[in-house]
Amino acid sequence: MKTNTNNNQRPLIERPIQETAFYPSYKHLIQNDNYEEWSGYTALASFACEGQEYFAVRNTCGVYDICPMIKYDISGPDAERFMNRLVTRDVSKMLPERVVYAVWCNDNGHVIEDGTVFRYSATDFRLCCAERQLEWLEDSSIGYDVSIADVTEEIAGLAVQGPVSCRILKKMGFTGVENLKPFQLATFPLHGYDVVISRTGFTGDLGYELWIDVKNASDLWESLFSAGKPHGILMMGSEALEMLRIEAGLMLVNAEFMSCFQTVRLNRDRTPFELGLDWLVDFNKGHFIGRRALLKVSMKGLSRKLVGIDIDWNKQADGALIYDSKDASKQIGEVTSALWSPILKQNIALAYLDAPYFDGGKEMWAEVYLHRECMWERKMYKCRVAQRPFYSPDRRRLTPPNDM
Repeated sequence: MKTNTNNNQRPLIERPIQETAFYPSYKHLIQNDNYEEWSGYTALASFACEGQEYFAVRNTCGVYDICPMIKYDISGPDAERFMNRLVTRDVSKMLPERVVYAVWCNDNGHVIEDGTVFRYSATDFRLCCAERQLEWLEDSSIGYDVSIADVTEEIAGLAVQGPVSCRILKKMGFTGVENLKPFQLATFPLHGYDVVISRTGFTGDLGYELWIDVKNASDLWESLFSAGKPHGILMMGSEALEMLRIEAGLMLVNAEFMSCFQTVRLNRDRTPFELGLDWLVDFNKGHFIGRRALLKVSMKGLSRKLVGIDIDWNKQADGALIYDSKDASKQIGEVTSALWSPILKQNIALAYLDAPYFDGGKEMWAEVYLHRECMWERKMYKCRVAQRPFYSPDRRRLTPPNDM
């Protein structure tokens, strides 16, 4: 096993927070100094108004800077075998130029992280995730002929999302991008350099992610926004993305689950089954990390599970506790993420529910606290299990997408 860390040899803890490769291009658009930190990079919670940025994705095109996404290139003769041991799904079924969503676990079957796996060839993969995983990858790759390289600082990325995203990319000269199917990728030329485009995203809408060498970031941003200006293209921050991903029913690390490496209390670790990710666990592919423990869980059954719920009334139910409708003292779950959906006009949430409530069909109450005029008010609203995703337009899957 060979490991190549990024070019900056200073330990991560000693580095100042960095600007992304695209930051100089869009810093003039920042109106409210609503900054946050993501994996050692400066990120934006919002540029001006999260509502406006949200509606850009649902109506035109929104762009999110994904440079801080952690990226590992994994290559070598044993790359497929190693990836199949690492994640719970069968990577050997992936064709080149495809992307899949995946999770990986420790030996106890508890989720470490989730992310996307890009397959470029028989021996070349890229793993993208929200938090750094290099030590776990190194430990897991002992005995495999693979090379692991942290390329986070070398690869810049933009998520281009919304109903006119494909039209804008075609206008930039990416001929054939409309033929990309969901979770497919291809390489396109632009001004003398290559742009890898994957039909992926975190919004539940039509969308693409663009990956390039950091030195070409300024040119790509200028080309994208020049082509997109007549179509209402807009930069967006994480607050708008949070609204979009909840509507899409997508879970987020440190919201719906914590890495089992970070939990300190008992019973706070989560298995893929508790997260509703049964479809990501393939027991027929052979051994993978956590397989034995997950087999025991699958035979024993679940005591709780992450589901979608909708809640009566229109007040966002962040952190609400869920109770049995027939026994107000019996807590049966809690909300992890909540949203009053602007497009659905519906109060939706992701929540953990105890068995048998997560199967649906039972009435429940959500305990919601409202802060009004410096006073807290406790309200009880009826709620029920709802199908995820909450919002899933046809354009998300349509190939080629309709021009709008």
